Amino acid sequence: MAEPRWLDENEQRAWRAFIAAQRVINSKIEQQLQRDSGMPHTYFEILVRLSEAPDGRLRMSELAVSTLGSRSRLSHAVDRLEKNGWVCRQDVESDRRGQEAVLTDKGREVLREAAPGHVETVRQLIFDVLSPEQVTQLHDVCATLAGEAGGTYDMARWQ
Repeated sequence: MAEPRWLDENEQRAWRAFIAAQRVINSKIEQQLQRDSGMPHTYFEILVRLSEAPDGRLRMSELAVSTLGSRSRLSHAVDRLEKNGWVCRQDVESDRRGQEAVLTDKGREVLREAAPGHVETVRQLIFDVLSPEQVTQLHDVCATLAGEAGGTYDMARWQ
């Protein structure tokens, strides 16, 4: 077996800083959404993805890929969103096994109410403390990491 490629001191510092930033920021965003809107970040992300989709609808399989979640985890989340009246499921006419998640008017309103607090928290935690150059660097680094790790980051969409 080959010798592990241990991290050098600089890589170890960067890795630990990355982990700390990710955990702190995700935790603060989760807290804000739960406190102000009574929903986890996962639900907010699903509502956002649906709001950006044509006619507010996406196949469940596409929604799972775009939220980087498993189909079973997404199905559970959509069940909860359906119970809240924020999303409904509809069969795909051309595919008997396919289903789409569809954003309801109530879901669109919940998202509209939750978005200002969410974006303010994101702004305070990230963009207010970075220079414009650092924002560009953050994008480039994160896009590279997501792409290399096999993520579904759509570079063209966010240019």
